[in-house]
Amino acid sequence: MRILVVATRNEGKFRELRRLLEDLPFDLRSLWDYPHLPPVVEEGSTYVENAVRKALAVARATGEISLADDSGLEVDALGGDPGIYSARLLGQEATDAQRNAEILRRLAGVPWERRTARYRAVVAVALPDGTVRTFEGTCEGRIALAPRGSGGFGYDPIFYVPDLGRTVAELLPHEKDRVSHRGKAMAQAREFLRSLAG
Repeated sequence: MRILVVATRNEGKFRELRRLLEDLPFDLRSLWDYPHLPPVVEEGSTYVENAVRKALAVARATGEISLADDSGLEVDALGGDPGIYSARLLGQEATDAQRNAEILRRLAGVPWERRTARYRAVVAVALPDGTVRTFEGTCEGRIALAPRGSGGFGYDPIFYVPDLGRTVAELLPHEKDRVSHRGKAMAQAREFLRSLAG
């Protein structure tokens, strides 16, 4: 069985990606399995640049197929922020709850109809020879007035999905996988990954 290295040390993201990949014939690893690898600095100006940079760096360092994603929350009333800086909003040490509180603070007084937002994800799959493919997914929604739900991670407690009438943190895992930005990007990536499984 071929190894697939998921280029993350984020436990919530790895858990979600492992679920999305569970029926593919790969031995899944995360960066926790490669403690000697230095972190890849996300200094690109787009999700694609960051995802490709991470996937290629890990594929070349490990000699294995690597999958990386870069994703973010884009809030229309904030001009698309925090976007590619979503995970770094308030600095690396901030908690998800602190970042959620900051978004709600910035949107104080913004009416419901103007609280539109989207989650965007780009998944990159890289081979050690430098081959790389990217796949993108989005999920449209609104920023809730207050956090709700205990599932998921990141901005899920404040990201409301109108079609389902719940925040992402209130969804069951299989419901989230069906509508989420990462789930949609991974649905596209699956055929390419299947072709690599051999």
